Amino acid sequence: MASLTRKIISTALAGKVSAPYSQAIVADRTVYVSGCLGLDKDTLKLVPGGIGPETAQALTNLQHVLAAANSGIDKVVKVTVFLGDIGDMPKFNEEYKKVFTHDFPARSCFAVANLPLNGKVEIEAIALTGDVKTIST
Repeated sequence: MASLTRKIISTALAGKVSAPYSQAIVADRTVYVSGCLGLDKDTLKLVPGGIGPETAQALTNLQHVLAAANSGIDKVVKVTVFLGDIGDMPKFNEEYKKVFTHDFPARSCFAVANLPLNGKVEIEAIALTGDVKTIST
């Protein structure tokens, strides 16, 4: 039986925290990205300004983690979004559509009672690595 590869992904470009989790894990050709907050990589604090800036920064952090895993936004197959307030969905979507511009991944979105650091949004993703061919039906 062939063995599978499990690789731990870490990048300071997405703001490394000391909590007991990996930023991402690559299992064979699939990347599982932990929830990304709108953290400034240098201060490890949330960017100011609310849902818009936090979403933009969380998506930037997601892109850095994906790049470290030899993946990218175009290879994301599933996104899970956690919002502190479901009423923020329109502002969240404005920023989301700046990054995911076409061939959108599958997505779930939940309102939650609290997020780390009292954040407004947390985004996790599942993506592929290597060469990926997209087919639309």
